[in-house]
Amino acid sequence: MRRVFLIGLASLPLLAACTLPGEAPPAPPPVQVVFFTEDSAALDEAAQGVVAQVARAAQAQPGAPVQVLGFADPDGGRAYNQALSAARAENVAAALRAQGIAPARIRVAPRGPVPFEMMPLESRRVEIRIGQEQVTP
Repeated sequence: MRRVFLIGLASLPLLAACTLPGEAPPAPPPVQVVFFTEDSAALDEAAQGVVAQVARAAQAQPGAPVQVLGFADPDGGRAYNQALSAARAENVAAALRAQGIAPARIRVAPRGPVPFEMMPLESRRVEIRIGQEQVTP
């Protein structure tokens, strides 16, 4: 009897982690993406629109951190692309600050060059995430 009780007691954490049928686990925060032209860190009109949309979403979640991750395509030198990804992320962060997002909420992480699947444009981007505590380097 005692063994059954201990097994039942030990399984409580597992049962607590289960969701009921029909209950989906919470979705991860959406990722908004700003794309850049080759060798550029300048925000075009479309990029400014994405930043404005993200700023509105961030203002609706005043305590949530805002992650800004910069990327570059693999063409060129690694150091150049690391600096370019940093400039892209910094420019997006500056635009978010200009839209009223507190600097203390913004975390910038340049990722440097990354390969692309279909088009180089995929690698020339900044990802913006609201509500994630920390993104691994």
